[in-house]
Amino acid sequence: MSTLLMTGFPGFLGSALLGRLLARRPGTTATCLVQQQHLAEARERLAAIEDEEPHVAGRVRLVVGDLTAPGLGLDAGDEGLLEDVTEVWHLAAVYDLTVGEEVAHRVNVDGTDRVLDLCRNLPGLRRLQYVSTCYVSGRYDGEFREDDLDVGQAFRNHYESTKYEAEMLVRKAMAAGLPATIYRPGIVVGDSRTGETQKYDGPYFLATFLRRQLPVAVVPAVADPDAVRFCLVPRDFVIDAMDRLSVLEASEGRTYALTDPEPPTARQLVDAFARRLHKRVVWVPLPLSLTRAAVSLPLAERLLGLPVEALDYFASPTTYDTTRTTADLAGTGVTCPRFEDYADRLLDFMLEHPEYDSAAMA
Repeated sequence: MSTLLMTGFPGFLGSALLGRLLARRPGTTATCLVQQQHLAEARERLAAIEDEEPHVAGRVRLVVGDLTAPGLGLDAGDEGLLEDVTEVWHLAAVYDLTVGEEVAHRVNVDGTDRVLDLCRNLPGLRRLQYVSTCYVSGRYDGEFREDDLDVGQAFRNHYESTKYEAEMLVRKAMAAGLPATIYRPGIVVGDSRTGETQKYDGPYFLATFLRRQLPVAVVPAVADPDAVRFCLVPRDFVIDAMDRLSVLEASEGRTYALTDPEPPTARQLVDAFARRLHKRVVWVPLPLSLTRAAVSLPLAERLLGLPVEALDYFASPTTYDTTRTTADLAGTGVTCPRFEDYADRLLDFMLEHPEYDSAAMA
């Protein structure tokens, strides 16, 4: 019997992906490496998945570990659980734009390095499935292709720079013969059919910003709102795409940009949210530096609901090529929904579930 090892459970993607992977892999069990602080939540999430997807029952083991510790922090009695691992899904990372350099490097870079060490010592490994991000592009000016990585780009935060460093490690291991596939999701939002999500960050900050204003909402135009595009992607497309691509022989050694081939512009994003929130938008041209300074004032960020770190993405000059992703998914029925077709569902879920916040799970 083969075993699939997953990091990042019970995170946003891992929770939705686990059942799909086991359904496509009869006879395979899964071992999920879980941080001690998330163990109770992981047990609850697994129980819910087993109720909804009976084929998962009895096939998943939760093991306490730590990506940043030697041997992944496994107890001596648990190390033998990895002997039959044939496939590794590495999803765990710190996704917070405000994360400090030390924490980001320890989790995103050192954690990936330890997973690669494990993979090199698994005699039966058939594939490492590594989840990166489109934002290894940093602030690249132009179209960032799926095979691009080191193009001299600058980075806006430690999240981007450490995910770039981590993907560099994976690329180096692949060049040395490690069988792997790299997936680069864009900004992952809720399910396109239900709006369901686990946290409100990314474009949800914009929704909060609009909600806290008068019926006529002022939005700073820190760049041309008709030129800047938002690399959004609903969770269900990311899950569907990884599920299908992961079992293709041709996907080994490839990198896939999992994002909307026709992403909304900043204006389209703002207008869609404003319509649902019954706001009229007035765009005010304002340099990014001045906008950042204004939002950085005491209490301004909390009152506006728009973190200063998020402003940079309203002036992003980068677009993302999805040629290979589109080609390899052709004929599977898996395509990225249009933003305009699910935007209202994102806001509906947010309005109906105010108890969620922007806290990210590592």
